[in-house]
Amino acid sequence: MERRLRRGVLAGSALALSVGVAGCGIAPDPADAELSEGDVTLTMTWWGADARHQATLDAIELFEEKNPRITVEPTYADWGGYWDRLATTAAAGDMPDVVQFDQLYLASYAGRGALLDLDALPEFVDASSLPETVLGGGRVDGSLYAVPIGVAGNGVVLNTSVFEKYGVPVPDTDTWTWDEFNATAEAITEASGGEVHGLTPFGADSFTLEVFARQRGEALFDDEGDVAIDPATLAAYWQQRLDWIESGAAPSAAALSEKQGVPLDQGSLVVGDVAMEFQPAGLFTAISAAAPDSNFEIVDWPADPGTEEGFQYPKPSMYWAGSSQSEHPAEAALLIDFLVNDPEVAEVFGTERGIPASEEFQAAVEPSLDEAGRKALTFTELVSKEAGDAPPITPNGASEVETILSRYNQQVQFGQLTPQDAAQRFIEELQSAIDATG
Repeated sequence: MERRLRRGVLAGSALALSVGVAGCGIAPDPADAELSEGDVTLTMTWWGADARHQATLDAIELFEEKNPRITVEPTYADWGGYWDRLATTAAAGDMPDVVQFDQLYLASYAGRGALLDLDALPEFVDASSLPETVLGGGRVDGSLYAVPIGVAGNGVVLNTSVFEKYGVPVPDTDTWTWDEFNATAEAITEASGGEVHGLTPFGADSFTLEVFARQRGEALFDDEGDVAIDPATLAAYWQQRLDWIESGAAPSAAALSEKQGVPLDQGSLVVGDVAMEFQPAGLFTAISAAAPDSNFEIVDWPADPGTEEGFQYPKPSMYWAGSSQSEHPAEAALLIDFLVNDPEVAEVFGTERGIPASEEFQAAVEPSLDEAGRKALTFTELVSKEAGDAPPITPNGASEVETILSRYNQQVQFGQLTPQDAAQRFIEELQSAIDATG
């Protein structure tokens, strides 16, 4: 089946969903949803690269073969253009029926009534194949507004070829402590004469910060949608970065800044300039493919005695959601159900959207995975098994958390702010952004 893809137009801002959905018409009650007797056309949108586009088109074709009365019109855009366009269509009450979603914006759209309450459509969508530790990441105020597609744990990726080159033994990563981790990183730097460093410090991303906080029994946000992390914990996060730079375990602030934003295949871990990085499992196969002559492993974080159990969690890489303004909510839910549960979809998607969130999908794709894919799957299964409850999702108003975190990260790295001052300012700025939406 030949299809045309329509790219989204850059317009507005992802935060400009300021027009209430109710102002654009009366949405049907999903509890009253029924399948239409005649032909139906649904619109569906996602972001991604060419491989994702083709896989999604193949899945749509399968859906239409099994549901001949339903036609699906696809659209796509790159990450930035996608959210601009979605904000514009949502404000106009013309959001696509089925939408690929991200955790950063889930609470914002659900809170404005833009998303379909999938709990109200049990006849048409069944998400029970997903464990609750994963499914909880799609709930807002207790209701399911999005079904996770893929998941990823946050691990330490080791370039074991670097360890071997400089004769540094890989520690027992099943039991390692932070002292052992730090000593290993410093040993790499020393053995290489400073040519290579032991690690790249924590990134300026909320996923890594969340796991750091969870090791201390905390969370970045609370269930009420406020910033919950203790300033001392955030300061410790940044102080650890400075300690690694000072000890030589990590590159200098200037060297780290030069590497910020480079393509993955030019990253320090891939080219062998560092031996360890904190990375989500979803990137592991890409890292391995970018350096086929090196060997990589992905393992759990170090943990000291007394560390909070269940600090790891499988974070949804993305979701399927429906529009509350859809004229065909039953059919939209049916499409989401198909994308979540049909075994043929598992084969079509593979791991392109991350390790599948569904354990049944994981089993379906396992035989086709290469060595790197199996390592990523094994790590994800470990994280899922040991995970605690899913943390509260990014609240409405906090969608720019990554940008704010990155800015303060740079200021700490270059000594413009102390970790304590940056922590206090970060929390105040992020909380103010949340309060502004109240």
